[in-house]
Amino acid sequence: MFWKDFIRDYLTFGKRDRIGAIAVLFLLAVIYTLPRIFQPKPDPNFIKVLPVLVKGVDSLEKKEGSTFRTEKDYASAYKYKKQPGFIAGELFQFDPNSITLEGWKKLGLNEKTATTIIKYRSKGGRFYKPEDLTRIWNLPPGFYDRVKNYINCESIKSPFNPYSYSNNKSQKKEIFIVEINQADTNAFIQLPGIGPRLAQRIINFRNKLGGFYSVDQIAETYGLPDSTFKMIRNYLKSGSDVKKIPLNECSKEQLKAHPYIKWNLANAIIEYRNQHGTYKKLEELKNIVLINDSTYSKIAPYLSL
Repeated sequence: MFWKDFIRDYLTFGKRDRIGAIAVLFLLAVIYTLPRIFQPKPDPNFIKVLPVLVKGVDSLEKKEGSTFRTEKDYASAYKYKKQPGFIAGELFQFDPNSITLEGWKKLGLNEKTATTIIKYRSKGGRFYKPEDLTRIWNLPPGFYDRVKNYINCESIKSPFNPYSYSNNKSQKKEIFIVEINQADTNAFIQLPGIGPRLAQRIINFRNKLGGFYSVDQIAETYGLPDSTFKMIRNYLKSGSDVKKIPLNECSKEQLKAHPYIKWNLANAIIEYRNQHGTYKKLEELKNIVLINDSTYSKIAPYLSL
């Protein structure tokens, strides 16, 4: 009798109870299903890469005595592998300023780097001391150490060596002067306060101008401190003629390419020539409103009739 009362009181469900139970079960099913429906799809690339990573880890674990290498180590190793190598060629005394392409190859240098050195020399580059060879781009690692004791640069004197001492240490020898229109980057680097970047800027500025007609023009080089120019000025000398633009044959484009001649000035020079005919003398430029005495003195050395 007791069990019948218990079942009737606690385990018998009315219509409302059954509806509530069904609703709860449905809500639980929705909560369980939704995360699986909207779960993000796995990255296929990750699945493809994973076996490669596993294989790499396995190979590292099997390699005895291996040490951990940083990203910098791998970058250095890659850079080293990219460098063209050299063979252990014949060693002999040589002058890097005169040795031929075949001579470089005989030393063991690859043809590509040897050709780079020949081109560097053809453009005015010089080696004033053995260490200058290390400035060659793409020089194979270890090559300089192998040949450095066989390098002889005596045929080229350093352009700047203010204190060359003999047995008498108090005696100062001649100061070498840099000819500003002939010197290469190595020559400028020998000057106090001039590094590779400033030396290259001086060369670039000189090329755009067509040469320096005055030592003071070097002071206009971008990034050259006034204090540095004052320090090196006494070691500079103007020499060869500058490249001139033919005033009666040039175009506006040729004129405006010069650093001292802007577009409006180039246009005025050509228009004056169109209106008055060819220039008979350079002083006629002073008739142009845009050209005062200062401007004329600056541009006249770069113009010819």
